[in-house]
Amino acid sequence: MSVIARRVVVRGRVQGVGFRAYVEDAALLHGVHGWARNRRDGAVEAVFAGTPDVVAAMIEACRHGPGASRVDAVDEFPAGPDDLKQRRPGELFSVLPTA
Repeated sequence: MSVIARRVVVRGRVQGVGFRAYVEDAALLHGVHGWARNRRDGAVEAVFAGTPDVVAAMIEACRHGPGASRVDAVDEFPAGPDDLKQRRPGELFSVLPTA
């Protein structure tokens, strides 16, 4: 079973609307490893690692977001082991402080 990792930056009305909690709930439901955090520029950044179909589902979930959000853009980048190391020890998926 292949595992991939992707980093996404979600722009729009994505802070103060439960976006990180929405992403965390979806990630835990699908068994995705990674993290999400707010960025000082108003975006939400996340890293997802898992099977290609599950990571694609997480990216698609980011395109929709929770009801109060408005997603204008989702930029996708390759991610690697160093990106995943930012998770809190022992957590499958972490919500990290703003960066």
